Amino acid sequence: MADLTVELCGVTLKNPVIPASGTFGFGREFDEIYDISCLGGVATKGIALTPWGGNPVPRIAESRGVILNAVGLQNPGVEKFIAEDLAWLKGKTRVIANVVGRTLEEYEGVCARLDGLVDFLELNISCPNVRCGGMAFGIRPENIEEVTSRAKAKCPHTPLIVKLSPNVESIARNAQAAERGGADALSLVNTFTGLAIDIERRRPILANNTGGVSGAGIKPIAVRMVYEAAHSVKIPVIGMGGITCAEDAVEFFMAGATAVQVGTQNFTDTRACPRIIAGLNEWCDAHKVERVADLTDTLQLNG
Repeated sequence: MADLTVELCGVTLKNPVIPASGTFGFGREFDEIYDISCLGGVATKGIALTPWGGNPVPRIAESRGVILNAVGLQNPGVEKFIAEDLAWLKGKTRVIANVVGRTLEEYEGVCARLDGLVDFLELNISCPNVRCGGMAFGIRPENIEEVTSRAKAKCPHTPLIVKLSPNVESIARNAQAAERGGADALSLVNTFTGLAIDIERRRPILANNTGGVSGAGIKPIAVRMVYEAAHSVKIPVIGMGGITCAEDAVEFFMAGATAVQVGTQNFTDTRACPRIIAGLNEWCDAHKVERVADLTDTLQLNG
């Protein structure tokens, strides 16, 4: 069997497969289906300084090959996460705490509170479904650099991953802005902004009107953006966007990703992550790849 371990910011992951934030809760429900200690890590749902109620329903809409969500980062707040979920999750696997905020000070507060308590912090500056915060900090390079710099100053003991939006002019410039701000790694892509219409009512299906588009249909765009980001910075990249199987994950590795996050597929196949891990072993064995880490950045362009 292949060696699936990878190094991310000096931290060893047993494999490079991580459930994406917002698709896995804090892991308890999935642990009733399979032992989540098999995962390389878990990216938690977004964690704010205080509890958030999220957006009104309906929050989810289906379309061909994708779903749209406008959950709005509903979460119990950082203190409840620490009190009720953190110790249990740390006993299972690596913890990537996804950090959300409406203001720079809220991002700083969550990072300061969780510094040294988790394996990684993932700065979510790319959610399209909140009216302030989220993507408001993740579009312009100068804003990305500022929020990253201020967040990193509050978590000197914990690697900081910056989660980038695809709804931008240049993913490469934004990746570089995060690196300048002190990011230890990047994760991308978050969801694309989309609109689904109920043609009988002539109204948006989602109560929020627009939502984040994810699922298998976005994968080629996500792979391209991961390639562009990975080749514009010197820090590691975690790739995500439409991964449904091991072969999809291999594409992201070849494009430059060190690890991957699996999101929407967890909704349609609750055992998606362990299945992808097993598939990576099989693919590597079939292609005589001894270490999955050796696949990173091996794409050879035509011409």
